[in-house]
Amino acid sequence: MPAPDNITPDSPGRWPLASVCAIVFIAWLALSWPWLSGTLTIPWDAKAHFHPQLQFLADSWHKGLSPFWTPYVFSGSPQVADPQSLIFSPSFALIAALNPAPDFRWSDGALLGTLLLGALSIVLIFRDRGWHPAGAVVAALSFAFGAAAAWRIQHVGQVLSLGYFAITLFLLSRALERGSVGYGFAAGIVSGFMVLGRDQVALIAVYVLAGLTIAAILMAQSPWRAIRTSLPPLIAGTLGAVLVATIPILLTAFIAQESNRPVIDFVGAGKGSLHPAALLTGLFANLYGAAGPLADFWGAPSPAWEARFGPLGLFLARNMSQLYLGLLPMGLILTVGLVRGALWRREIVPLTVATIIVLLFALGRYTPAFRLLFELPGISFYRRPADALFILGALFALLGGYLTHLVMTGAAPKARPWQVALEVLIFAGALALALWLAWTVGRIPVATLPLVIAALCAMLSLGGLIAARGLAGRGSALAATMVLAATLTIDLAVNNGPSESTALPAQTYDVLRKDSSNDTIALLKRETARTMAPDRRDRIELAAIGFHWPNASLVHDLDNTLGYNPLRLGLYSKATGAGDHVALPDQRTFSPLMPGYRSLLADMLGLRFIATGVPVEQIDKRLKPGDLKQIARTNDAFVYENPRALPRVLLVTDARKADFDAILTTGAWPEGFDPRRTVLLDRDPPPLPTGPLGRDSVAIRDYGTTTVTLAAETARGGYLVLNDVWHHWWQVEIDGQPAELLRANVLFRAVVVPPGKSTVRFVFRPLQGLWHDIAAHLRPPAGRPG
Repeated sequence: MPAPDNITPDSPGRWPLASVCAIVFIAWLALSWPWLSGTLTIPWDAKAHFHPQLQFLADSWHKGLSPFWTPYVFSGSPQVADPQSLIFSPSFALIAALNPAPDFRWSDGALLGTLLLGALSIVLIFRDRGWHPAGAVVAALSFAFGAAAAWRIQHVGQVLSLGYFAITLFLLSRALERGSVGYGFAAGIVSGFMVLGRDQVALIAVYVLAGLTIAAILMAQSPWRAIRTSLPPLIAGTLGAVLVATIPILLTAFIAQESNRPVIDFVGAGKGSLHPAALLTGLFANLYGAAGPLADFWGAPSPAWEARFGPLGLFLARNMSQLYLGLLPMGLILTVGLVRGALWRREIVPLTVATIIVLLFALGRYTPAFRLLFELPGISFYRRPADALFILGALFALLGGYLTHLVMTGAAPKARPWQVALEVLIFAGALALALWLAWTVGRIPVATLPLVIAALCAMLSLGGLIAARGLAGRGSALAATMVLAATLTIDLAVNNGPSESTALPAQTYDVLRKDSSNDTIALLKRETARTMAPDRRDRIELAAIGFHWPNASLVHDLDNTLGYNPLRLGLYSKATGAGDHVALPDQRTFSPLMPGYRSLLADMLGLRFIATGVPVEQIDKRLKPGDLKQIARTNDAFVYENPRALPRVLLVTDARKADFDAILTTGAWPEGFDPRRTVLLDRDPPPLPTGPLGRDSVAIRDYGTTTVTLAAETARGGYLVLNDVWHHWWQVEIDGQPAELLRANVLFRAVVVPPGKSTVRFVFRPLQGLWHDIAAHLRPPAGRPG
């Protein structure tokens, strides 16, 4: 965003920076208090997925373990390559380092704190340009508590990316304006953490930042000179981003090749488009009933909407189409900005163009522009153009703050009579359209209150703007700023405050507290401790109990065959049928190789205890009486025991080569296969020494996150099978010497052990594995010269 020609970043005048930051902080505290107080907590993904990740990270570090692999979900998962593991998030990593058992206020505070840092960065952008403090406050509060930042705060990774976007924008602006290598490097570091989110918000932010940088250079008085002065900070920024982001992104890129993630085509991506009718939420916050019970929601897509207008084929949750960021900034954008043309002034036009492009992208298939934008590198990795509302909200906030600055300084263009008429027509037309839609869908009772609230907030905003303009005209800039801060805070508290999408009672998620006394969790802990043996470490499964239950195993150190994560190892998903989540009975799908709980693979996984929210026969209809034994009925679940569960480690002396792909596809094991006596390998079995049979034993000596140490004793040697998920980043050592890691029984790990006593150590080494993957990727195919 280029600075105006008459403003230099080194001479902001008597700009009341400390006072403005204090005003923003007080407003932030007031708007954040429902969560910071602990009464409410950010729900859904923020708790079901991300808080358990934080707890696992904290628990690992305080136990002296590595968080790079977890045994507690999907029978083992490579956390180091998961963009949602929070390992590389500075705020969450700091919390994990400081607190072994962070409660919900810590994780909520990290999110809200990131938005605060982004808001303060916007204040600094306005201060550098000498724009009015009232504009800075309007932009900062709209950014932090408007649009997707408010309505989708439960999407932790995307909110973090949004916060980093604002911080990077400030640092990059200073780097370009001052030719500063230091600010450039800092911008690169922060942008590196932004792209580590590896989400669509970060990708769109990168394109916006790149576009604004190019615009700043091209619009300079001497573009060639601007290029020369911009090159050192841009190179420093690139270096900073590379240092932070390269290794984690490469880890994710290589894991993604082996993951369950499908290719997303143009049609599939279009199903996540923002419906044009959602733009009305820019003026009427809860028009479609998104804040209340799901049955009240009537926007696109919803059963009520589609009953009237036909199927849409959109896949969006009700909170994904909310654009409201306050009537004050949006009203100024529509009037002073669009009708009177202030958004086309030289100092703001790059931001205006960026906003239009991001809006077109968010609308997805509803504009022809999406066909072109979809071809940009990286866009096809993501399925929801509507995710652009995060960045769109930030850009609208900046535009609204700039227009507030024009009004406060008397620099806003005066309205001509036809413009006044057009402005009235815009608002009247929006109201008429909202009423017509509510009437034709049959939801006037739901829409009435939001429309009345919008009218009241319009009067509040107009009165606040008039009062602030009068104060600013008399030289009371700080008083004007406080008036608008109070006005916008009230507006956002009423319209974007806690809702079913953004705030639920903290006790709803009691099972995700480390000190939870939940009776189901307590029972599973007792039972797995009871059945623990030198060779045994039983797994559990949590199915159809509730949306937030699958990752409870990360909090309570329970080895779970399932979990909640959009990213999983593809081999494991194909073998077991494990999906993203398993909140409802029909979401527990099985596979040919694991057609149900009464299957050889379930036994090999050591799946001993199964907790389900409904009788297990409703989930696995193949079960026969006696297949599972019900051992308890808790407040939340039916708990069953599988008495056939096999030990975690086995020592066998027979091995056979098998076609693992055929086994996965057909679900048919070789005839007569018994994992207690034989191991199947995907290659010719290494030979064993010959000699008399004797006593064989194997025991778990130490079971960590990234290391598993076993003690084996065998007279003639054998194949030691560890029924943990195989991945080639794992390595194995015997008595401290490297050995060959074998893929066993389709899904598991094995190694040949020599006669006598030996110590076997499985170690997860992702960085070494990544290096080998990169080398293999760069190596020319056989027969082609390098």
